[in-house]
Order: sequence, then C-alpha cells, then structure tokens
Amino acid sequence: MFSTPAMTALFSGRAFVERMLVFEAALARAEARVGLIPGEAAEAIAARCRIDLFDLAGLFGESTAAATPAVPLVRMLTALVDGEAKRYVHWGATSQDVTDTAAMLQVREGLDLLTARLLAAGETSAVMVEEHRGTLMAGRTFLQQAVPISFGLKAARWLALITRSATRLRTVRGGAATVQFGGAAGTLASLGAHGEEVTANLAEELGLPLPDLPWHAERDRIGEIAAAAGIAAGSMAKIASDLVLLSQTEVGEVSMPGPGRSSAMPHKRNPVQATEALAASRLAISAAATLLGGMGHEHERAAGALQAEWQALPDLFRFTAGAVEWVVAALEHLEIHPERMRANLEQTGGLVMAEALTYAMAAELGRPEAFAVVDAVVMRAGAGGISFREAALANERVGAVLSRERLARVLDPASYLGSADAFIERALDGYRQLRASRQRCLTSSTRGSSATRSIHRIVRGRCSPCTAATRCHRKNAAPARPA
Repeated sequence: MFSTPAMTALFSGRAFVERMLVFEAALARAEARVGLIPGEAAEAIAARCRIDLFDLAGLFGESTAAATPAVPLVRMLTALVDGEAKRYVHWGATSQDVTDTAAMLQVREGLDLLTARLLAAGETSAVMVEEHRGTLMAGRTFLQQAVPISFGLKAARWLALITRSATRLRTVRGGAATVQFGGAAGTLASLGAHGEEVTANLAEELGLPLPDLPWHAERDRIGEIAAAAGIAAGSMAKIASDLVLLSQTEVGEVSMPGPGRSSAMPHKRNPVQATEALAASRLAISAAATLLGGMGHEHERAAGALQAEWQALPDLFRFTAGAVEWVVAALEHLEIHPERMRANLEQTGGLVMAEALTYAMAAELGRPEAFAVVDAVVMRAGAGGISFREAALANERVGAVLSRERLARVLDPASYLGSADAFIERALDGYRQLRASRQRCLTSSTRGSSATRSIHRIVRGRCSPCTAATRCHRKNAAPARPA
C-alpha cells in the first residue's frame, strides 16, 4: 500500500546482499589492478560473488548475532572460494565498508527510480498547466477565498515543486552517494601505500563518486540523502493535500474517480490516491527524521546509530516511492471541473475582488484611505445582501475615482492575475530543462567501461542524471535501461 514493487524489490534483504557481493567482487579487482592480490585470485573471488550460491536465511540468522550481515557474508564467500584465492577475500576492508557501499548502490538506483516517477508526475502536471492557463478559480489563504488565480497557476506551482524535488535528488545522487572504503578505522593502513589508489579503482569499478576521505562515522551524506528524499515526500504531501481539499463535497473543483467507494455510504467516492500519498509521506518523513537524528556517531565507528540506518534508509525510499506513485496516480486520473471553480469564485458576490478595487483606487487616494473606502463597500455588501459590484457602484468615493467602465474592468477576475502567466512559463521552462538534461545523461550513459559492465552482470545499474557541479560518472556506467 505504501510503496512500489520496484522500490520494495530494490531495498529487499536479497538486493542488499547482492550489492554487498558487488562490492566484494569490485574490491578484489581494484586490488588486483595495483598488484596487491593476484589477478587470478580476483577473478576467482568475483566468480563466487553470485547470490544464488548463498544461504540467505542462514546469513540473516547469523547477522543478528554479529550485528552486521557482512561477517557471515565474508565467511560464506571465503568458504566458496577455492585454493589460495580464499586468502584474499575482503582484503583490507571492514564490515562497514561493505554495508555502506552496498547501501549507496541501492541509494543510487533508488534515487533514479524516484526521479523517473517525479518526472512522470511532472509530465501530467505540465499538461494541466497548458490546458488550464485561463481556468479561473479562487486562490485560498487560511482556507478562505483570497484573490483570483488560475488552475494553470496552481498546477504550475505543483510542477515547480516537482522539478525542484527531482533536481535536489539528482544533486544528491551526484555528490552524496559515494563509495565507502576506509578499513578498520579509516586509515587503510592494511593496504600500505596503496590505499588511495585502491579506493579510486574501487570507485571506478562501481561507478560511484570518490569521496574526499572515508566517512564511517561522519553521516552528513546520509543526512543529505534523508533530507532530499524527505523533502520529496513532503512535496508530494503538499500536492495531495491540495487535491483532497479541492475534492471536498462543498468545493468539488476536482474529483478522483475509480477505487474509493465507502463500505457504508454508496454515494461516496473517497480521494484514495491522494489519501495514500499523504499516509506514505508521513511514514517517509518519520524515517528521514530517524536518519537525521542518528547522525551523532561515536568516534570512528558507531554503536546502534549505524544499525538503525539499515531499517530507516530502506523505509525512507520505500515510503517516498509510495508517496510519489500515489501522486502520479492521482494526477493521471484527476477530473477537473472548471464550471465549479467559476461558481465558487462567484460565491461571495464579488468580494474576492476587494484587493483589486483597493489597489485601483490607491493610486489616487493612497493605500490606507483606499483600504478604508473598500472596507466600507465590503460592509455595505454584507449588510445589504447585495453584490460587491452593486455596493461599489453605490459608493460615492468609488464613483469619484473610477468610471463605471473602469470599475467593470477592475472587478473582472480575469484582469487580476498579475504575473501568473509569466510564473507559468517559468515553471514550464524549468521542467523542460530538467527533462532535457536527464535525456542527455541517459544518452551519454550508453557508453560504459568493461570493468563496470562486468560488475553489472550481478546487478544491472540504472542511469542517473549528473549535475554540473559534480564529476559525471557516465564514462563508467553500465548501459541504461529505459526509464
């Protein structure tokens, strides 16, 4: 209910073990490249890094006693490797190198999945923006009618929010999801003078960015990932909240057909998709809070905070994916009712144009005096049961400043949209630029190195767009699959 099949599979226990094996194979090859271990040993180790050779139930059972799945994995892998090559399994690494890097491989793919589905939500929003530029509705503040806006502008704000969320995820993908390799306490002393070179080779093998130094106990990268995904989930909650409110019986400006029948009231169609998005978003943000709250790792290796990440990080991605997917479904099935938007806009008898009249008169009277005049008009309309227009026409101060023809133009909701059209264009341009940039990266990712392609025989990598501020890893990426 609160995730997607793809994200659930990506962050399964099996998938985590697969990526730990990817790390072990890549590490052996990285070390063979500098002569730390024989090339034959590296290939023998890599050949045994196959998930089907491992007893997962036994591995997870042993993980409980060891407080890490890396210990039983290394033991099982060593037992599978024949001859002298078994001496070089996990050479120079520590358990957290394996688990952190495996998590970053999952995060990399998870960010790609989230970005792709955000762009799907953006595509639907962009269509709404174009189709409803001129569809008038009431803008609401504190849930009360404020001034006119267009539904196109509301959808443009959703689109801009989606664009910023996707851009944020791409930035994190390019900088925070790095390889982890530091050995026992972050010195790589066991590798002698080859520590930095092996780390660079490992990063190249995995197609992950190279960090400035090992980060076992400095979890700012995890914090960045948590914040970006949590903000994406919260952004979905904003859109879903708007949809729920707009679909209320008394408002009725949109509806979400399909599943959502009440078990007791045949007439009801509940906004199920938006409701599920709100629930998933809250769960995701709770997981993000766990990750941010657990950044205070002790010394060179934490006790407890690290292990909490193994639950919170998958939860964050699963629930964020659910929030995004439910918003995609809600937007794709959304029915928009422009006639109800217009009727609601006129419900107050024109009071929604009070600010417009104030500023039309302020040029001559000054804002304070103009506000007082219009306030009197508002009170007259309410007390006399007449429209705002009729009350304005009856006010001598209004008549002294504005002709009847000018007053009619001022009180036309379509004349008081300000810079809405420019904002709409800005939102559309931002989304188009993001989409085009992602397509360029998808195209460039089709050229991958042989080393990385061999790694991705175990786990196929997905493309992720790079950012201008980070070194693109595309030259090492595996061939992309269609998003």
